[in-house]
Amino acid sequence: QVQLAESGGGLVQAGGSLRLSCRASGRTFDWYTMGWFRQAPGKEREFVASINRNGGSASYADSVKGRFTISRVNAEKTVYLQMNSLQPEDTAVYYCARAYAVSSRVYQEDHEYDYWGQGTQVTVSS
Repeated sequence: QVQLAESGGGLVQAGGSLRLSCRASGRTFDWYTMGWFRQAPGKEREFVASINRNGGSASYADSVKGRFTISRVNAEKTVYLQMNSLQPEDTAVYYCARAYAVSSRVYQEDHEYDYWGQGTQVTVSS
């Protein structure tokens, strides 16, 4: 059983930065693509960013391109989301997830992920 634990959320003013971390349990972290999703109150969960297993390919939602950067350190079994120039519309619970397929692709759909963390709250004040 894989467990994912997010950390790093908090309250920040508009224009500020946060770095989210997601540490995974288990021994096969480097086999899988990892992703970040978010869910704002009253809205559906949405894709934020994805990174393939060796970190050589990443994908971003249009709303965060140029502001957010996803990265991973396989030796630490950790995936990061560096968030800069945060805006109030970035306020949400952020979840990390592990793709179900062993491949080098990146994935943007939540049904392509099978393990999820419990989420970390990010609140951006105006």
